[in-house]
Amino acid sequence: MKSEIEKRFRGYIFSRPFMEERVPQHVQNIVIRDYCSKQGIQYLLSATEYTMENSALMLRQLVKDLSSIDGIVAYSIFQMPEDDDERQEIFNRVLSLKKEIHFAVEGLYIHDYETCKHIENIWQVKKTLSNCNFFEMVKK
Repeated sequence: MKSEIEKRFRGYIFSRPFMEERVPQHVQNIVIRDYCSKQGIQYLLSATEYTMENSALMLRQLVKDLSSIDGIVAYSIFQMPEDDDERQEIFNRVLSLKKEIHFAVEGLYIHDYETCKHIENIWQVKKTLSNCNFFEMVKK
């Protein structure tokens, strides 16, 4: 078993908005680097997702290449694929390889099926809230 300091994680950032958020790439990298430092894991340079809408090509490639590293550190949970099945497929693949996927902004990570369920609950709440019109609710 590797000690925490020996663990190596590849960063994962976006070059496009996600879930109505826009964060410059250099800021995403700073947050990931800081998170890794605090967690005692070695940060490997980030892979940047393509700008095409709904693209997860780089994320899929990172998952495919997990044999050479211990996991992925994404800037945010909400950079994961919006499609529920695709997101679950990625999470399941990471877990089946006995790897981890961390989310720097939220300070959370997936390392077993219980933590995966917790992340999925957060996703579903965010999707539900984004479909609600707050101002319409307040008027009632």
